[in-house]
Amino acid sequence: MDWDKLRIFHAVAEAGSFTHAGDKLNLSQSAVSRQISALEEVLRVPLFHRHARGLILTEQGEVLNRTVRDVFSKLALTQAFLSESKERAAGKITITTTTGFGASWLTPRLNRFLEKYPEIEVSLLLEDEELDLGMREADVAIRLHPPTQPDLVQRHLADFDMPIYASPEYLAEHGTPKTLEELANHQIIGFAGWHLPLPVVNWLNDELHRQNIPYKGMRLAINNIAAVATAIASGIGIGSLPFYSATAHPNLVRILEDIPTPKVEAYFVYPDELRTSKRIAVFRDFLLAEINALKHS
Repeated sequence: MDWDKLRIFHAVAEAGSFTHAGDKLNLSQSAVSRQISALEEVLRVPLFHRHARGLILTEQGEVLNRTVRDVFSKLALTQAFLSESKERAAGKITITTTTGFGASWLTPRLNRFLEKYPEIEVSLLLEDEELDLGMREADVAIRLHPPTQPDLVQRHLADFDMPIYASPEYLAEHGTPKTLEELANHQIIGFAGWHLPLPVVNWLNDELHRQNIPYKGMRLAINNIAAVATAIASGIGIGSLPFYSATAHPNLVRILEDIPTPKVEAYFVYPDELRTSKRIAVFRDFLLAEINALKHS
C-alpha cells in the first residue's frame, strides 16, 4: 500500500467527502477520487459507500482507517521527538481542556507562557467532550475530574471551590439571600447540556432538590460555563461557579459563604510516551506556578 494513498484515504475518511479532503490536502476533487479508486483497486475491496450526501466508510474501510489513524498518530509522535531539543523547550504542543476553563482561565494566561518560550507553538482545543490522548487528538489535557484512563500520566494541579456568586447590581435590586430557603425565591442560573464539563456543575440545583426546598427551577441555563459566569456578572441572577471562572469577573460578589460547596479537581494529563518531553514539562510547571500565584492572590 502506497503511503501517499493512505494519507489521502485517511483525509477522506475524516472529512467525509472528496471535496473537503481535497481542500485540506490542496488537491482537486477528481485527483482525490482517482487516488481512492486506485487504492481500492490494489486492495480489491470497496472502502467507501458513495451516495448523494457524501461518503460512508465500508466495514473494510473502518478497519483500514483505525489502523491508518494509529500509524499516523505514532508517526506524528516520532516526528515531535526527533525535532525536539533536549536542552530547550521547542516545537508544537496541542492542549485540550473544557471551554469554561480554557476561555476564562487558561487563555488569558497563555501570553506569559508564549513570551517565556518563544520556540513553542500552541494549539488550544476547547471541548467539553474529552479528546482521546491515546489517539493523539491532543498532546496534553487539563481534566476537571480524576482521569480514568490507566495508561496516561496524571499530575494533580489544584482543587477549585464552587462558590455561589451574584453581581452587586442584582443584590442591590433583589436583596442578598442568607439561607438556601431564601435563595429559592431568587433567579437561579445554571448549566444546560448533555455533556457536563464538571461533575458538580449544577450542585446548587441538586442541593435544593435534596433538601426538598421548593423553588421555581433555573431561570436561565446555558451550555457554556464562561457564558454562565457572564450572565451572573451582568445581573441576571445568582449561580455557582468554579473559582477559576469567577476570576474573569472581578465584580462578582460571593454569597452564602457558610454553605459547604463541592470542589473541582484539576489534573494535568498526557501519554506516557511524552514523559521526557521538555515542552510538556515546561507547560506543566507553568500551570503549577500560575495556579500557585492564584491561590496567594
